Amino acid sequence: MSSKAGPRLFVDTPLGAGTTLPLASAAGHYLTRVMRLREGDGVRLFDDCTGEWQAVIVAIGKREVVVRAEALLKPREVVPDLWLCAAPLKAGRIDWLAEKACELGVSRLVPTVTRRTVVGNLKRDRLRAHMIEAAEQCERTALPELGDPVPLAGLLADWPEERALIFCDEEGGEPVAKVLPGVAAPAAILIGPEGGFDDTERATIRALPQCVRVSLGPRILRADTAAAAAVAIWQSLAGDWRGD
Repeated sequence: MSSKAGPRLFVDTPLGAGTTLPLASAAGHYLTRVMRLREGDGVRLFDDCTGEWQAVIVAIGKREVVVRAEALLKPREVVPDLWLCAAPLKAGRIDWLAEKACELGVSRLVPTVTRRTVVGNLKRDRLRAHMIEAAEQCERTALPELGDPVPLAGLLADWPEERALIFCDEEGGEPVAKVLPGVAAPAAILIGPEGGFDDTERATIRALPQCVRVSLGPRILRADTAAAAAVAIWQSLAGDWRGD
């Protein structure tokens, strides 16, 4: 086997020592046509289940590339129990948001449909592909769970009793840096659509006992920017960026 660890790929199969599996055609093409790897060369695989594995290419055929996992390099990382509940955005911006949710360490992304949401057909496969690409590039071993789109009313009606809901209200609230140090996991961040929440939605959110209403500062932020900013602030003040 090559002495190098090799390129890093996600596989949707639980791995173990000796696990042998064919790669998806796109991954096989990347290894053999782009990276010019051959049988015996090393690759790294992660499965969002057991962790990251050193593997080796054992066969290259016309239709598939087969790899074998050999040694566990590191177990699946532990991430804080933080959800990001965000209104679907236009293509491109929602893809960016999915990437950043993965990079920043969100445990679950929940597309939340509000009255002013303008995106109807959410392409979940594409969002997951963007998460996987972000994880491959950023040495992540855990992917956010991607929930099905849910109406805001349904999300709030079934809200878990033990989970704080950090409501990023464009109309104001307590300063985020003042409030979030006391909002530990399990928690969730709620971000509205480009047009914001309407008055009825805002009142329903604030009536939830677990609601923590915060302001993201004096500037108007686009929805995807607000989501990334809120997650980063929470990770710094209450999540695993604190280093304790």
